[in-house]
Amino acid sequence: MNRIIFTLLVGLAILGSTSSVQAQKSVIKLNLFSPIVSTVSGFYENAFSENTSAQLGFFYTGASIGDTKFSGFGITPEIRFYLSETSAPQGFYAAPFIRYQNFDLTEENTESKATLSNFGGGLLIGKQWIFKERIALDAFIGPSYVSGSIEVESQGTDEEIFETGALNGFGVRLGLAFGIAF
Repeated sequence: MNRIIFTLLVGLAILGSTSSVQAQKSVIKLNLFSPIVSTVSGFYENAFSENTSAQLGFFYTGASIGDTKFSGFGITPEIRFYLSETSAPQGFYAAPFIRYQNFDLTEENTESKATLSNFGGGLLIGKQWIFKERIALDAFIGPSYVSGSIEVESQGTDEEIFETGALNGFGVRLGLAFGIAF
């Protein structure tokens, strides 16, 4: 619970610090890759200087890995440092991020249940294009690391039956998001 509050506070502090900028540019986006893994993923980005923006992402999933069904959410605040000549939120960028995820797990063959909570972060590189001052396309990729704990709810069930390998340890975060700038 403390990790949820911490992640939300970091995200709100980042977005709240943007209120003093006169010519803000904001973008609302959806990740086009997320439906492939039974997920809905969206982002709100707000530029707060010529070459810096903050983004807050949220996802909800109902995916499966093997016989383990995941349903849950994730929150991802990040800071984007735009490295190109154009002003934020467009051009090439590097973005450190943190992420909190919380999932309810069910094992199909045994009807076992558990909760998985993990926390981590990483670094993205990407490029965002703004077409006709309204249409946004954002492509990104980068390494990430998450670590978490699993709490088994069913008696007599070992946590090893849950297939969580893809959600713990090192991984790759990638996406292609489409949205509207305003």
